[in-house]
Amino acid sequence: MARKNKLTDAAVKIGSTAGRLDGKAHKAAHKAAAAVQQAKRELGELSKQVDALKKQLKKSSKRLQKALQ
Repeated sequence: MARKNKLTDAAVKIGSTAGRLDGKAHKAAHKAAAAVQQAKRELGELSKQVDALKKQLKKSSKRLQKALQ
């Protein structure tokens, strides 16, 4: 009987460890997905800022060309 208990104990330890690792992996994947979403939002904001700067530069260059004529 002692052997059966040792095998059961070992199986429980293995199962517990596997469960903990699975939980940690799931949590890490969730954090990574949240980070990706945040990066996408920031990239969208930056692209809007770049577009605004392009418009501003275009207007400024037109004014400069008119002033130089």
